[in-house]
Amino acid sequence: MSVAPGWYVDPADPQTRRYWDGEGWIGAPIPVDATPPEGPPPPEPEPAPEAAPTSPAAGSATSSAAAPPATDLPTGGTPQAAWQQGPPAGWPAGAAQGPPPGWPYPTWPGRPPEPRPHGLPLASFGARLSARLIDLVVVFALNALVNGWFVWRYVQELTPPLNEFWRRVQAQDRTTDPLPAAGDQAGALIVVILLIATSLWLAYEVPSMAASGQTFGKRVLRVKAVPVEADAPLGFGRALRRWNTLGLPTLLWYCCGLGLLLQLIDALSPLFDHPLRQALHDKRAQTVVVQLPRTPDDRANPPGETS
Repeated sequence: MSVAPGWYVDPADPQTRRYWDGEGWIGAPIPVDATPPEGPPPPEPEPAPEAAPTSPAAGSATSSAAAPPATDLPTGGTPQAAWQQGPPAGWPAGAAQGPPPGWPYPTWPGRPPEPRPHGLPLASFGARLSARLIDLVVVFALNALVNGWFVWRYVQELTPPLNEFWRRVQAQDRTTDPLPAAGDQAGALIVVILLIATSLWLAYEVPSMAASGQTFGKRVLRVKAVPVEADAPLGFGRALRRWNTLGLPTLLWYCCGLGLLLQLIDALSPLFDHPLRQALHDKRAQTVVVQLPRTPDDRANPPGETS
């Protein structure tokens, strides 16, 4: 690809223009909306040579101060660092300061590294699902104690239509007569059951998440929900917002399972979110779920740092 010399928008910074001499970028950039001068920019003055050190010790100290630490040198982990190691094959050899006009800027060489919020790895979907299943077992046990009588009464209200349906199946009865209606209290009982179930779930999850970011299931699987911006407790308000997205649809179970469908979508959403693997309730509360280390040495970065 041959590009005529001239002023072009810099692919690395679309807010500026630079002069392309046919082989590489030269001169300082100018704002993209500024009128470029005729011809190439004036040559930049060469930097003044550094004074020679007066002694070996001083020279060593000067070199140490001027050279960046080894950990600050580019390692090829970013597009800019990869470009500094040389342009890709087939690009003009003089384009060491960036791609020619019209060429795309280099992207990540492969899959970018996964983030480590606050120095901790993200929890896997399997760990999150296992923790949620443990919590559901605990909530179900609470419902069996508190909601059991109401569930039994609801089943009694549904007995007439269920018995008639089963009789027709066994007798291979193809009649089109409607089934008997459920008891008069069936509608009120299902509302009471869902209200109690939702309240028990809220009372079980929100206080523990507000204080420590962990329910019983999360403690067993060693995962924790933390705010995106800091390694700190969620607080009651954030924990309530996080639970609302997943817990409140329980009240819609009686609408042809609509609430259950919404909860299933929320539960599967971390599989399709990148790079933080946030569920819909995480996005609403601005939280992220991390895997806790088994020992302090497993933590790569100190608390508060975000990779």
